[in-house]
Amino acid sequence: MEQLLYRYAWLIPVLPLISSLVMGIGLISFREATQSLRRDLAFFTIGLLGLSVVQSFGIFYFQFNGGSPYKYLVEWVVNRDFTLELGYFIDPLSSVMLIVVSTVAFLVMIYTDGYMSYDTGYVRFFSYLSLFTSSMLALVLSPNLTQVYIFWELIGMCSYLLIGFWFTRSTAGDACQKAFVTNRVGDFGLLLGILGFYWLTKSFEFSEISLRLKVLLDANAIPLELGVLFALLVFMGPISKSAQFPLHVWLPDAMEGPTPISALIHAATLVAAGIFLTARMFPVFEQFETVMNFIAWTGGITAFLGATIAVTQVDLKKGLAYSTVSQLGYMMMALGVGSYSAGLFHLVTHAYSKALLFLGSGSVIHGMEGVLGFNPAKNQDMNLMGGLRKKMPITSVTFLIGTLSICGFPPFSCFWSKDEILADLFNANI
Repeated sequence: MEQLLYRYAWLIPVLPLISSLVMGIGLISFREATQSLRRDLAFFTIGLLGLSVVQSFGIFYFQFNGGSPYKYLVEWVVNRDFTLELGYFIDPLSSVMLIVVSTVAFLVMIYTDGYMSYDTGYVRFFSYLSLFTSSMLALVLSPNLTQVYIFWELIGMCSYLLIGFWFTRSTAGDACQKAFVTNRVGDFGLLLGILGFYWLTKSFEFSEISLRLKVLLDANAIPLELGVLFALLVFMGPISKSAQFPLHVWLPDAMEGPTPISALIHAATLVAAGIFLTARMFPVFEQFETVMNFIAWTGGITAFLGATIAVTQVDLKKGLAYSTVSQLGYMMMALGVGSYSAGLFHLVTHAYSKALLFLGSGSVIHGMEGVLGFNPAKNQDMNLMGGLRKKMPITSVTFLIGTLSICGFPPFSCFWSKDEILADLFNANI
């Protein structure tokens, strides 16, 4: 059973891709028929993603119980000098990320069916959402930097489409362009870093880069500064994707998209990609003390900056967005001091807590629309809210649970991950 799940792990990202293609082709070729089947297509999409969730849990079960890593590769480009390979890699890190991405996306899609029911772009939104989920699932299964970069760019494109989903609003158009351009800065650095490490090690494989780099450094075959430079260039990718200072400016504006995509971006996909890549490149980064210190200080500054800006916000979704910036800083700071497990633990606990808060905010915004109309400047303004607990008792309870967790209040999940990070930071004493 274990080998069967591993052998067909490629189905996890392919299943949501199928639903995205079906809806996309339908909208282009049979628009009216596709629109008339909107609910059926939504259930089809959710059903396929549900199968990915089940398979992800199966893979996680075997990895959790000591299963060995599994890698499958096929040759893509072959010539005399080098070979490019595509495939997938299953290990404890990828199995945890599969669970986080697939389960949060599954719940968000169920929520989307009700939240977007009034919107004429309902089917288009589901198509984008499925492609976004598929790209992120493929990213976390990537066995090398080549494949990471392909899907890294694809999730960037999907975020552009989703943030600017309501493109008739000028603010949404500006926000998606800001996100796209800001991420291009980091992605260019990532590309240079990938090419630099290939130049040094003649490999795109994570383990090979780490091992060959160690041999070169031990033999003094390359200058230490060159390795530091390429590592910092690679880290520029996570700085932009995970909204670290100073490339954090795009994330609050990403709130212009519909609330379900805000939940998915902030909890399990776009911003988690940077943390994932930093964790995957951890064996490389830890060979350079300067790089690890840079990662830790970048995370620390981002955590403080995000938290202090968040307390000044009156827009509900922007307040949550800056909270995300702060929590991502926590994770990055943990990885920078070598607290690998605690950083990834906080990635998991934060994903579910923040998804709960964003979905709760969508419920509040819908409730406010009945009073103030469809005006984001008003129905997201916390100054105009009050006494909602009596009108929305279920939302108030779920929102309180999410808030207490993010605050690190025991016994909720984020308390345990934050406490572990703070303990490791105290011991690191950088």
